[in-house]
Amino acid sequence: MHKHIDWDDPGANSVLRFYADHPNDASEPQVGSIITALYRGFSVRVRVEARVEDTNIGDVVALIAPDNGRRQQSVGELELGDTVRLADTDRALEPNHPHEKDDEEEEQD
Repeated sequence: MHKHIDWDDPGANSVLRFYADHPNDASEPQVGSIITALYRGFSVRVRVEARVEDTNIGDVVALIAPDNGRRQQSVGELELGDTVRLADTDRALEPNHPHEKDDEEEEQD
């Protein structure tokens, strides 16, 4: 059974909007793909276990805070490991998180 989640509107970070401008790059998620959505401002990564029409079903594998990029165990009613449904219309591009940029710069030094 999956948990019902009211995903945030992806707005300018919409995957569908991006691929409308880049149709040659478009691809459908496959089983095993990691896709992203937004929930309460957090980036939520979901591993696709099944796909039904334009909806992905999978487990939450990461919850990432928007302000510092730190991973959380839970946000609101959503927890790591929860099985969720994620429509393609709710998919979002992964934002850059502040700590990830700092980590990359340190690795280059």
